[in-house]
Amino acid sequence: MQGAMTVLERVSLASRTTLGVGGPARWLVKARQEAEILDALDWAAARGVPVRVLGGGSNVVVADEGLEALVIQVALRGREAREAAGTVDLTAAAGEPWDELVGHAVERGWAGLECLSGIPGLVGATPIQNVGAYGQDVSQTVTGLRAVDRASRRVVTLAASECRFGYRDSLFRSVEPDRFLVLDVTYRLRAGGAPAVRYAELGRHLEGRGLSAPSLAQVRESVIEIRRAKSMVLDPGDPNRRSCGSFFVNPVLAAADAARVAALAGDAGMPRWPEPDGRVKLSAAWLIERAGFRRGERAGAVGLSTRHTLAIVCHDGARAGDVAGFARRVRDGVAERFGVRLAPEPVFWGPVSLDAPA
Repeated sequence: MQGAMTVLERVSLASRTTLGVGGPARWLVKARQEAEILDALDWAAARGVPVRVLGGGSNVVVADEGLEALVIQVALRGREAREAAGTVDLTAAAGEPWDELVGHAVERGWAGLECLSGIPGLVGATPIQNVGAYGQDVSQTVTGLRAVDRASRRVVTLAASECRFGYRDSLFRSVEPDRFLVLDVTYRLRAGGAPAVRYAELGRHLEGRGLSAPSLAQVRESVIEIRRAKSMVLDPGDPNRRSCGSFFVNPVLAAADAARVAALAGDAGMPRWPEPDGRVKLSAAWLIERAGFRRGERAGAVGLSTRHTLAIVCHDGARAGDVAGFARRVRDGVAERFGVRLAPEPVFWGPVSLDAPA
């Protein structure tokens, strides 16, 4: 105990992640106040203990051995909206459940997040991964955020331009991954705005419902239905529920390399999407399937989802090492077939990774 902060010991992390695997944290603090986060960082620094930050646990693979570290579980709550001239600046604490925030915005007619419905996890993770789906990324709406700079122990405010957003990437993920701890995020939304229907699959689903001019709520409904059909929403009754969602990031290649992959596949109709910088984004799921992997394929207690080849699913008896081993086999299979090395979307904690020996 330090002030109002309680440090727990030998705490299960498997029960705090959607994969449901991994060993315990040596220490854990569940921080409901910003002061507790600062206290926890001071506690770890005084003891020379490494720190890991846990949100909703939907994008992390914890090693079977667990972690000799202090895990700060972010549980900050609260949201505030400021309206002006047809826009709404919606600020949400890092521990707010993401899909609840999206629903809140949609119910009030604030456009900008509707296609990001049904994504598990918490607000604090959204700028780190530049969360996106069905034609929207949070980088399109984030105006800034507050975070603890762990190097100086100060609370700082960063504008969107300082976040270095890229495709499923940001300053916080690949440039300085251990420096900032997100406290809250501000999104600029459009009051009374029309929904974004940029993604072909979403457009077809809406057309199938007879909706040519859908509302925000109708777009949210369609997105959730599409995601549920792929087991990409958290559903206790779904046998595919123990996953990180998309395990691999869609690769972005030079145009010539994308053409080479299409030639290797013998399919001129290979799905691809042009990027603003002239490169081309490919479908990781398509590559996985064309490399010979099937939905529902298993190796012991770990396998691919029966509904989506981009999700790696755990079953009873699964371990983190099994997840890494199966993911490695998928990654290497795609590399051998197409010369494309898929990058994992979840982060790995402890001595587990796709490059560790089997």
